[in-house]
Amino acid sequence: MQEKKWLVYLSVIFAMIFWAFSFVWVKEVYVVYGPLTTVLFRLLIASLLLLAFAFLTGKMVKIERKDYSTFVLLSFFEPFLYFMGESYGLKYVSSTVGAIIVATIPLFSPIAASRFHGEKLFLRTFFGILLSFFGVSIVVFDNSFNLTASPLGIALEFLAVLSAIGYIVVLKKLAVKYNPTSIITYQNLLGIIYFLPLWLLFEYKDFTAVPFNWPAFAGILKLSIFASCIAFIFYAHSVKRLGINSVNIFINIIPVFTAIFAWYILDEPLTMRKFVGMAVVIAGLLLAQVKLRKSTEEILAIQQETGR
Repeated sequence: MQEKKWLVYLSVIFAMIFWAFSFVWVKEVYVVYGPLTTVLFRLLIASLLLLAFAFLTGKMVKIERKDYSTFVLLSFFEPFLYFMGESYGLKYVSSTVGAIIVATIPLFSPIAASRFHGEKLFLRTFFGILLSFFGVSIVVFDNSFNLTASPLGIALEFLAVLSAIGYIVVLKKLAVKYNPTSIITYQNLLGIIYFLPLWLLFEYKDFTAVPFNWPAFAGILKLSIFASCIAFIFYAHSVKRLGINSVNIFINIIPVFTAIFAWYILDEPLTMRKFVGMAVVIAGLLLAQVKLRKSTEEILAIQQETGR
């Protein structure tokens, strides 16, 4: 039994590692391919793998006709708008900065749940938000309060954060009827429909003009297989065995892993200022996430299972 428990903890750690690596792999792909190409092929490959997994495990649930429009709206927020913000944002900011900003998503979920679903909002949530924003400020501003990262890149990453909040609000309507595997598979398939016209319009010619580049395409494969599929399976398994509260604590270490991987692979500077900023962000996240109501926690769990 003890050995099995260690395997569960190992699973959740690897899920976090794969999601942290995704911020680095995106940078590797961008050397050759654009954001739309990266996201489109990532969704295509991940959808095929998730469809196979869903049908083999018998977890695929058919969408009811009255829920079609809700799924369309869900997919607009994520993966479409979320990846538009995150993917284009990573063209202008470092992997570490991107990961730190995206890590603030759980902070705003209680506010959205309170505004749209009438859930109780705790005072510690506001303190957690303020603390984490202070941590982000440490990373993106220097001592003279000048931005050290691109304002456009920061704005795009926060667009991803806001998109994730919209996704969470819509998700609650579907989470009571559909399992996470079905929701994520359908939203990825609809995401392909959103991205395909833009890809054909803006990146198709560049994609066909560039000779096939295996190292860059291997990055897309890693994003699809490890970040969007295996990490999701590991995470879902860990939630089942350990519970949502225990597993969500591990999510807060993603920016730390990203900073280390980006330093080792991409030669991004790893400064004490970044470590201090990350520590403050994580402290704010932990403060805001303590004893969240069960319904909000369930939404966060499914939201994290998208494998960003």
